[in-house]
Amino acid sequence: MISLTLVSYFVFLLLLPFVAAEASEQYAYEMPRTEVVPIQDSISGGQYELYIKLPDGYSTNTEGNYPVIYTTDAVWHFEMLSGSTEYLMPGVILVGISWQKDLDDDREFFSRFRDYSVLESETTEIPTGKASNHLSFIRSDVIKYVEKNYRTDPAERTYFGYSLGGLFGAYVLLAEPSTFNHYILGSPSLGPRRVKYFDELEKKMAPQQQSIDTNVFVSIGELEQSKMDVTKDFVSVLRRRSQAGLTLTGLKIIEDSNHSTAFPVTVVRSIRWLSQLRSE
Repeated sequence: MISLTLVSYFVFLLLLPFVAAEASEQYAYEMPRTEVVPIQDSISGGQYELYIKLPDGYSTNTEGNYPVIYTTDAVWHFEMLSGSTEYLMPGVILVGISWQKDLDDDREFFSRFRDYSVLESETTEIPTGKASNHLSFIRSDVIKYVEKNYRTDPAERTYFGYSLGGLFGAYVLLAEPSTFNHYILGSPSLGPRRVKYFDELEKKMAPQQQSIDTNVFVSIGELEQSKMDVTKDFVSVLRRRSQAGLTLTGLKIIEDSNHSTAFPVTVVRSIRWLSQLRSE
């Protein structure tokens, strides 16, 4: 007579291949409370995507409005910002803005050089210098969409940009500072021509911007020596706006870090700074 234990053993052996097959199935990971929204530039017709992450409790706390952090280079920045805000500033909406999607695969990445830069390139055939167009897209399409469809606090908009995205943020800050209330500019891609451009832009726009209420965080890696002087020159340009209401943290030096390794530290320190601003 076959025992129940022996029968169970044979059944387990028969089912083992199916259990193993089920355990090995793979599927794409989706970030909780996050959705991807297609959006079109109403002027150029270009197709982009917004990665939008809502805070925990958003669906149940139907009375509250939330601050929003916008970031360019979303494919690089979104995950790091998500992890940092979960611990340091949980009650916030994240909005990542993609590169242009309706381009050939090898051109999508290059749209960032066009969209985030302020000067036409002298050395490359890649289109550059269209930051003003991208700013119009963000002001007219992105922010309007987010504030129409989500419970946001329009007085608590933050921009996070790193490297070339930091350069774009510098342009927004000086051209249309009211676009965001807080600016985080990590290791902005500056050079003498770009600093000269910002110096001239600040002088041009200052008479029209007598009163602004803006907080700015600027950082650079300690080992980014080739950009240290031009970044300090840029900070000096921003200090001229202090009488108009621009509050600058000074230049934050990320210790023992180059352009790449300064990024995660910049994210954590800047989100902590932003969280402290809100608590104050």
